[in-house]
Amino acid sequence: MSARLVLVGSPGSGKSTVGALLAERWGEPFADVDAVIEARVGKSVAEIFADDGEAVFRAFEESTTAELLDAPGVLALGGGAVLSPATRAALAGRPVVWLRVTIAHAAGRVGLNEARPLLLGNVRGRLVKLLNERTPLYAEVARASVDTDAQTPEQVADAVEALGWARD
Repeated sequence: MSARLVLVGSPGSGKSTVGALLAERWGEPFADVDAVIEARVGKSVAEIFADDGEAVFRAFEESTTAELLDAPGVLALGGGAVLSPATRAALAGRPVVWLRVTIAHAAGRVGLNEARPLLLGNVRGRLVKLLNERTPLYAEVARASVDTDAQTPEQVADAVEALGWARD
């Protein structure tokens, strides 16, 4: 069995919140790749970046994502998971929804969150760079997208459910 639904998107798009909400609605398990990595490694994503470097984190992310794609339920990927060619290939043909968010809304949602190491400093500037780099990759792996700006998590979950195929 494999993941019923995979959520991708930038930091602040609502992947973790919406994913948990959908899993609860469907009576399915929910996994957030970043949270699984933190539990396994015993330190936060920010600490992994600081102590071990981004390359080490990305290796954890790639292997954890590959493993969790084969588990049932709803899966939220880290915002940078799509940077991995192996992860993008593994997502082919899967029920992947891109939660889209604009810079203004994402910046307001993530603020100065220390748990997001790639956004420290100039949050808006870093988000612009990340979105420019990752938007084509999100579009590549997603079978559908849902805009999250000015939407509650419940409204976004409703929009994902309205796709129909995500629950098949």
